[in-house]
Amino acid sequence: MEPTAVASKRFSTRDLVYAAVFTALMAVCAWISIPTTVPFTLQTLGVFLSVGLLGGRRGSLAVFVYLLLGAVGAPVFSGFNGGVGALVGTTGGYILGFLLCALTMWTVEAALGKSLPILGLSMVLGLIVCYCFGTAWFLILYTQTTGPVSLGTVLGWCVIPFIGPDLIKVALALVLSARLRRHVA
Repeated sequence: MEPTAVASKRFSTRDLVYAAVFTALMAVCAWISIPTTVPFTLQTLGVFLSVGLLGGRRGSLAVFVYLLLGAVGAPVFSGFNGGVGALVGTTGGYILGFLLCALTMWTVEAALGKSLPILGLSMVLGLIVCYCFGTAWFLILYTQTTGPVSLGTVLGWCVIPFIGPDLIKVALALVLSARLRRHVA
């Protein structure tokens, strides 16, 4: 492999700064929280904006760093929580699902391009992946720790109340991405 090909795969200082800024944005979005069984936060908006404005590679890096910070105990999750306990608890699957959401968005971007309609599609698909992973995680852990619960009940607690607000976040992220994309190099 040529040196220029290897160098192009590295993250530049600019890439790392953008990833850090969007990692911080996700933390701030997490702190804006309404406590419920699964807290209502703006974290998904942060994920959508990270990938929408930075692209799949840098946006996924920002989400990964966000999760890593939370895993080592930085209070970046909802309710100013952090630590591995937040990730391995019943709602941890939704938090880990943010990375799957970003990776899904990146995959769609790589396959279909970066147009606004494709970005909207990637956000919705990423959200569905996050919902599926988080719901399966919640269902398994809740059943092991508390007792049997039906899929319908888990969907009623963890997904259905969030669909409308999350679609509003998709729309907001699309508008902001369209307006701000040219300013993020």
